[in-house]
Amino acid sequence: MKLQHRLGGLENVGPVSTERKVFVQEWEKRIFGIHMAMMALSNHLKERPSNLEFESEWTWADLRKGAENMNPFEYFKYRYYEKWLGGISGFFIEEGYITSEELEETAKQYYEGVSVPPKQSASKQVDDQILHYMQFGDSPKSELQEPPRFAVGNLVRIRDNHVTEHTRLPGYLRNRIGKVVHVYEGAYSYFQDTGPDGIGEPMPVYSVMFDEGEIWGDLGEKHTRLYADLFEAYLDEID
Repeated sequence: MKLQHRLGGLENVGPVSTERKVFVQEWEKRIFGIHMAMMALSNHLKERPSNLEFESEWTWADLRKGAENMNPFEYFKYRYYEKWLGGISGFFIEEGYITSEELEETAKQYYEGVSVPPKQSASKQVDDQILHYMQFGDSPKSELQEPPRFAVGNLVRIRDNHVTEHTRLPGYLRNRIGKVVHVYEGAYSYFQDTGPDGIGEPMPVYSVMFDEGEIWGDLGEKHTRLYADLFEAYLDEID
């Protein structure tokens, strides 16, 4: 498992940021906008016009995977939206929309103050698709095909599935015991298959309550509870 997946409770990894601004610098707004536009044009969407120039799949899962694939030393060095920038740039190179040489040359011109003319603006079809996505989004919820394995009140042990690239399970919860306090209606998919980690196809999602002492021992606050929403693939019955 990568260090990025085990941050909770680790000591001496640096001060916790208390920055309250969503965007600290102006360029971060543009990166967020690019990410939203990519999700709006992603080819996994059911309602999507044909003949769009963007023919790839891009979801929150792809963004998170890109960030978590970074070398841990790089991951902790860069700010939040800098990781987004790196993940998105790498994706465009891997998908063949731009070469690494073109990216380097454009970045060089930018730093030298050379005016880089923008490419042709998007079509109205693209603009309408992005506006539609911004209004209605894309829900991962679907109908439940089989009854949930667990019910409210069940004690469960959190699995320690093998992780190769990306996971939605915090490392500090692995092998811990919690109690199911809520079963969400329906089933929820994850747009990206996480392989041995176990999620991808629609499945139930549960709210699980943990005692902080169970997670962090004497370092946890007394009489304090932690709640986590977890996919069914992360839960095991208590023998």
